[in-house]
Amino acid sequence: MLIVLLLPVLVWVGICALMFVQQRSLVYFGGFTRVDAAATTFSLQREAGVVLRGWVVNPGAADVVLYFGGNAESIDSMGGPLGTLLPQRTSYLLAYRGYGASDGAPAQDVLFADAVALYDDVLARHPGARIAVIGRSLGSGVAAHLAAQRPVEKLVLVTPFDSLVAVAGEHYPWLPTSLLVTERYESAHWLRDYRLPVLVIRAGRDQIVPPASTDRLIAALPRPPQVLTLPSAGHNDVMGSQAEAEALMRFLGRDGVPTP
Repeated sequence: MLIVLLLPVLVWVGICALMFVQQRSLVYFGGFTRVDAAATTFSLQREAGVVLRGWVVNPGAADVVLYFGGNAESIDSMGGPLGTLLPQRTSYLLAYRGYGASDGAPAQDVLFADAVALYDDVLARHPGARIAVIGRSLGSGVAAHLAAQRPVEKLVLVTPFDSLVAVAGEHYPWLPTSLLVTERYESAHWLRDYRLPVLVIRAGRDQIVPPASTDRLIAALPRPPQVLTLPSAGHNDVMGSQAEAEALMRFLGRDGVPTP
């Protein structure tokens, strides 16, 4: 009888242990994005021989935009749209560790450090440039941290969340996610003092990021952001509509002037 009574508890503890150990495999899906290094146009040397690789679009343009993608996104697909929409900016799209042709394995702290290293490298290449940042889904967490560490002129957050812990808690309310989740991506915390312009693009039918999570992030910002809601879009449907293209051109155009 005691075994019967304890069995559900043991199963629950086992699930908790599995979620804790396997959580990075639930957050990062870099295997879907792998490409040959010869397909990339930019590299960044990191510690212990780790090389990160990605793409540069419109090299030599005066100002810069850094793009950080989602957890299963092949970011090279964004090169063409960014190059067309933002010809006055050089766009850098660097694949996370374990993504694209980049070495290593992804984890929150190394992705944060890599984003700061990318910013510093780009600023050295473009002295005096104004650097804007776009972060999509998981990348919104990377972008939020970067904006707290370096001067980011403008920030675009696409399908963002306040905290990955909170998102996990809404998907798995029966698990102690606040104790289990180590890949926390506390965007609301990192952006609590960010007072420069922010554009939030959210999906009206987002099945991954609960609306309340995005609401909490927006409420945490000290300066009200511009918000574009795409009512019929799901989490993976954004970054392809005319409304988004126009919003990006208006928001990231030089001195607020729309890109031709």
